[in-house]
Amino acid sequence: MSWCLRTALVAACVVCLAADAPVQPVPYSHKQHIANGLKCADCHAVLEPGEMMAMPQAPRCMLCHRAIKQDSPAIQKVAGFQRENRAIPWVRVYEIPSFVRFSHKTHLDAGATCEKCHGPVAERDVLSRETDISMNGCMACHRANKADISCTYCHDKLD
Repeated sequence: MSWCLRTALVAACVVCLAADAPVQPVPYSHKQHIANGLKCADCHAVLEPGEMMAMPQAPRCMLCHRAIKQDSPAIQKVAGFQRENRAIPWVRVYEIPSFVRFSHKTHLDAGATCEKCHGPVAERDVLSRETDISMNGCMACHRANKADISCTYCHDKLD
């Protein structure tokens, strides 16, 4: 591979990883919540059959926040979402394209951690995309962990 092409690919990856943190409807510090003992699955419920993880919603948040920081404007906003029975419109930070089959369950069962794909969220007050979830990033991880790298493992067969 030529030096110019290699440099262009590296630059493209840096642009992909350097995405600004999206503005969320409610400020949320993973750092603060994890420091208080919460685990990823406490807020991101596993949706059966385990392929997806849910985005946290007001009823789950309010289990704790009925008694904690209820005077905070942010918590009052969350309580409003619950009162109005509306979903919190979180802005996704990581998203796999719809043509890729991805299973959280398969990855967790294989020993992958949330941090492997989502970065050091326990250190973050605000999340931005900082890991490579492109095809190249996923393939590199699969190779390093001796996981299947056949095309149809993640993609449907083309007819």
